[in-house]
Amino acid sequence: MILTGGLKCLLPHVLRRIIRCNRLSISNTSGMAEGYKQANVVILHESLADDFEKFCHANNGPLPLLYRSKPGDWKCPTLSSDSDIRTDCLQYKIYEHGACTGSLKSLKEYSEQLKDMVTFYLGCSFSFEKAVQNAGIPIRNVEQKCNVSMYKTAVPCYSVSTFRCNLVVTMRPIPESKLEAAVLATSESKEAHGAPIHMGDPGLLGIQDLSKPDYGDPVHLHPGDIPVFWACGVTGVEAVINCRAPLAFTHSPGCMFITDLKNDNVTVRSSREVPQVRCISQDPLHYSIVSAEAAQKIKTLETLIGIDPGDRGIIHLHRQDELLKACLSISHARSVLITTGFPTHFAYEPPEENDGPPGALAIAAILQALEKEVAIVTDQRAMNLNKKVIEEAVQLGILKRPVPLLSYQRESADSALMFLCENGNPGRPRFDHLIAIERAGMAADGNYYNARKVNIKHLVDPIDELFLAAQTIPGVTTTGVGDGGNELGMGKVKDAVKKHIKDGDVIACDVEADFTIVAGVSNWGGYAIACALYILSTCEIHDRYLRKAVGFPPLEKKVIWLSALPSVTKEEKLLKTLAQHGVRSGKTASLQMEVDGLPFYNTHSLVIEKLL
Repeated sequence: MILTGGLKCLLPHVLRRIIRCNRLSISNTSGMAEGYKQANVVILHESLADDFEKFCHANNGPLPLLYRSKPGDWKCPTLSSDSDIRTDCLQYKIYEHGACTGSLKSLKEYSEQLKDMVTFYLGCSFSFEKAVQNAGIPIRNVEQKCNVSMYKTAVPCYSVSTFRCNLVVTMRPIPESKLEAAVLATSESKEAHGAPIHMGDPGLLGIQDLSKPDYGDPVHLHPGDIPVFWACGVTGVEAVINCRAPLAFTHSPGCMFITDLKNDNVTVRSSREVPQVRCISQDPLHYSIVSAEAAQKIKTLETLIGIDPGDRGIIHLHRQDELLKACLSISHARSVLITTGFPTHFAYEPPEENDGPPGALAIAAILQALEKEVAIVTDQRAMNLNKKVIEEAVQLGILKRPVPLLSYQRESADSALMFLCENGNPGRPRFDHLIAIERAGMAADGNYYNARKVNIKHLVDPIDELFLAAQTIPGVTTTGVGDGGNELGMGKVKDAVKKHIKDGDVIACDVEADFTIVAGVSNWGGYAIACALYILSTCEIHDRYLRKAVGFPPLEKKVIWLSALPSVTKEEKLLKTLAQHGVRSGKTASLQMEVDGLPFYNTHSLVIEKLL
């Protein structure tokens, strides 16, 4: 028998010859023939071949098709010069009517049946291992001399005819400081599954226990390692099982076919193709990916809304990249709860100001277009007003349909938990993300203050409690949008508010959000969130990560997303509607075309145009 030492340096045709002679004492091909592409193998009856090829194209993350043979053809001339698929994998699996009925070292005894069968060669993540090592990143399973870990997930693939299954992934522990390098090293290796599809808590993929892989071996994480998951060609094995073909063959997971093709040393050329990694949650741990180009566009939005037209000192409240991180988190969310409403005009009826609702509806509109669930929670006394505004926003074409309107009252110690989660169970949250925009926030003394230091607690329902409860619910993140420091969520910057904002020591909101977006006018923050979500949705790198590299890019929906964005015309109509309902400018209590004392025309309208 030939031992493993030096196998990584052997040429592919030599390795195939050794494998053919059954002279290797190894259990997988990870780390072998460094720099050359390896392939997963699926062999099906020719009657199933066309549908399986469509299935591969529909899920090209896990199933990048390198070559499809003709029926009965045991060679693959574009991948190797002298191969025989019947003998050139370390080990094969045989499937009959969806059940694995054995492992084989050779398929020669099935030569007659193979005459009517087609072989699919699919890209493998072993192919990018050398590139990862060249980036200074350890390959833990190679270090530990074992197969890579492979797991079934809860992520459904795009189905084609009888081929339907959930995604299978490989997991490689990557030091946290090397995450972005790992993404860069693999993102251009599209024939080897490309960039990761998930980084962080395995539970978000439906994987319960990393120590119990469905295929391969458990790989141990070192302190500081993050579990990183790539789409895996063993997805094809699951598809074979579920289609219940009378007879099918695959490679044994980890025992790949080694090709003569060298891995391309691709240099990423444009910022559209350069991925960046951001942490969007600590509990559960979750990272996201975005292109450098999209990140820069969102940073520009953040700069645009960060001007301080009232010269109130808000520049001292800014936290860099909060808009990007907040919108990445919202992008991953399934269901979003929005709250707004600042009853600063306590002497008027209604007491609401017109900063907040337009930004909230701009966010709701893009979330509807992105097919996310969205609801608005507001004060019980303002329900009728908000209902009318939402109905008119639908008539004006701002919203696609009415947004469910909710109210929250504290009735018991667990009211907030019962509101946010099904039956109060933190494992079943109704919402993944909470957004507060220009919402009166509770100060350290338990009161609510407007900018003039007037206590308006009697007009405010305790919606802050939802944000405090969210801090205790894994998987629920929060964003606060404000322009003065007394808004819900601004507790994250309360020290700066107390130091730099007039009366900040009294009015500063004490309740934190995970992400704090500070804008010259809060509505601008809402518009920026809508625009940033559009940028992320049209970013190919981020879209692929969201889809987990299965299915197709939703390019046909781009027009719908674009039409959902705020515009000068929409916001002008909405501001007139609010004035008709008696909703006033925050600073002046005027019912004219202004917000926070700033004229709509040539101030707010210009900001909207710049954001777009």
